[in-house]
Amino acid sequence: MVMATALVTGGNKGLGFEVARQLVGAGDSVYVGARDVGRGEAAARRLGARFVQVDVTDEESVAAAVKVVEAGGGLDVLVNNAGIEERTADGGFVPAAEVTADSVRTAFETNVFGIVRVTHAFLPLLQRSAAPVIVNVSSGLGVTRALADPDSPARFYPGIAYPASKAAVNMITVQYAKAFPGIRINAADPGFTATDLNHNTGTQTVEEGAASIVRLARIGQDGPTGGFFDANGPMDW
Repeated sequence: MVMATALVTGGNKGLGFEVARQLVGAGDSVYVGARDVGRGEAAARRLGARFVQVDVTDEESVAAAVKVVEAGGGLDVLVNNAGIEERTADGGFVPAAEVTADSVRTAFETNVFGIVRVTHAFLPLLQRSAAPVIVNVSSGLGVTRALADPDSPARFYPGIAYPASKAAVNMITVQYAKAFPGIRINAADPGFTATDLNHNTGTQTVEEGAASIVRLARIGQDGPTGGFFDANGPMDW
């Protein structure tokens, strides 16, 4: 793929930062999207990238980010990376009995509605690109059979909101891919990666976790769409 202009939401740390770093290293022009101006600008400076302030839960913030990116020349690749996981103050899982509609809504606001909000807002710019790409960062925890299977390593995961939100991300990916065949739209499972999201309990490095995301971000128009991929290739939904 030729040099592209990419936006990575939640790009100031963790997987987002590493994805942005690898895309810059591959020669792409990258926007680091972040809610916090200070952290976002610092991350962009470290990477040799551009910064755009964007809170994926806020319509006005997203609309302002679109204007910045449009003024900067447009967009080819959108990486919907920003995400949150519900945890207790000490980093543990929220017991099912303590899960409320509001706590689930909070997770969906970023992980699901944020993807819809950002995708909807940036679609006009992407549709002007000669090779538009969207990567939605999902998770193997969004695969229902994995959590239901007594023999699956994922079975242990007790959280409710996070896997439910990632299952929704997978469905959104399939439906968007069908609706916009001219855009390569895929979901990536980075695997169990050590980041702030899971209090650095993951077994992979961010370099390893970013691999599937970066690969999908740099596919050409002859590449797959409507699929779910990890570092080893296609996955079953």
